[in-house]
Amino acid sequence: MKSIKIFIILFLCSSTAAIAQNTTENDLGAWYMYFYNTKLKNSSLGIQGDLQYRNFNAIGDLEQFLVRSAATYSPKNSNITLALGYANITSGKIGENDDTRNENRIYQEVLLPQKIGKRLYFTHRFRYEQRFVENQDFRTRFRYNLAANIPINSNKIEKNTLYVALYNEIFLNGEKNIGNNSTVNVFDRNRLYVGLGYGITNKIRAQIGFINQSTENAAKDQLQFSIHHNF
Repeated sequence: MKSIKIFIILFLCSSTAAIAQNTTENDLGAWYMYFYNTKLKNSSLGIQGDLQYRNFNAIGDLEQFLVRSAATYSPKNSNITLALGYANITSGKIGENDDTRNENRIYQEVLLPQKIGKRLYFTHRFRYEQRFVENQDFRTRFRYNLAANIPINSNKIEKNTLYVALYNEIFLNGEKNIGNNSTVNVFDRNRLYVGLGYGITNKIRAQIGFINQSTENAAKDQLQFSIHHNF
């Protein structure tokens, strides 16, 4: 219970401290996220997805609202998970501008877990996206995410386990021309994350962390609060 209280206090403090009426790139932003994953009984099939509400500040200045879900397949006698999914994303603009842009996205994904020693749990995620962005030409993007969870007070992540969560993800655009005489770089962005997690139950975990998202022209620091639910 003490660890849960620490999560709540840190979450509330970070939310209050980052609120700003006129948001700038230098403001500390925040992401609020819920991830879910389930396997169909006696089957290699499953469902996974996430809901994300991202703000340029703590709350009120929308950066993105994302809804994503995928059907998964795990071959027998293998730890690999294959996914085919769809996402809808609404993106805002920083500051008082309330204009938004919509995107529909189809994606394919490969998840490859890896354990090293007793306490190092890695996950390699390869994702290929087909993007239908409002007022842009059809686009594609490649993503690679390397994540690590390191339990502190146990050899595995379960109820009452405190753990360190790390990941780095790189994004590469498949096309440079996106329509309307506009271009983008091949390198899209990089995300570097460090956080602390806690096993509320054997199936529900909470994390609070810090992410730096950088492009060739800018960088943004944001706090993340997430719930991870396996059922």
